[in-house]
Amino acid sequence: MNEREYTMKEAMLFSQRIGQLSKALWKAVEKDWQLWIKPYDLNINEHHILWISYHLKGASISDVAKFGVMHVSTAFNFSKKLEERELLAFSKRDTDKRNTYVELTPKGEALMQEMIERYHDTPHSVIDGSQPMRNLYGKFPEFLDIMALIRNIYGDDFMEIFEASFKNIENKFNEENHVIEAIEKQ
Repeated sequence: MNEREYTMKEAMLFSQRIGQLSKALWKAVEKDWQLWIKPYDLNINEHHILWISYHLKGASISDVAKFGVMHVSTAFNFSKKLEERELLAFSKRDTDKRNTYVELTPKGEALMQEMIERYHDTPHSVIDGSQPMRNLYGKFPEFLDIMALIRNIYGDDFMEIFEASFKNIENKFNEENHVIEAIEKQ
C-alpha cells in the first residue's frame, strides 16, 4: 500500500497546525512547570526524572529516557545530579548487570510528596485556560485524539506508564478542603 490516502497539502497543513499548537501549549506548560518546581531548585529534566522514578519504582535509565522522552545520556547525567543531592539512588540488579537502575531515596520520596501537595501554591495558566471547557462540559479536556497519536508514535508501553502515573496519584493522595495530602500508609 504505497499509495497515499492523503494529499501532500493536507499532510503539510496537519504537520504545521500540530507543530504550532504543540509549541504554543508547550510554552505555557513549561512556564507553569518551572514556576511549580522553582522553590525546589530543580529543572524540568530533573523533576521529570523524579516523577518517573516516583511512579516506576526502580526504573532503568533506559526506561527513564524512554518515558521522559529524552536521550539516555540526558537521563543519566541529570540522574547523577539528583544522586548527588541524595534524591535518587543508583543500583545494578543481580540478574541484570548491564543496566543501571534508579530509585527515589526517602528524601526524594518526601520531596515528591511535598511537591504534589504544594502543586497549587503556584499559578497554572493551562488549568486557567481549560477552566471554561471544564465549566461547560463538567470535566477537563481529555485529549483522546492526541493520546491516540502519541500511542501510535511511542507505543503501548509509553501510554501504559502515562496512565499508571495518574492512577498512582489518585491512589496516593486525597483532597480535603482544597488541600492535597498524601494518604497515610497503613
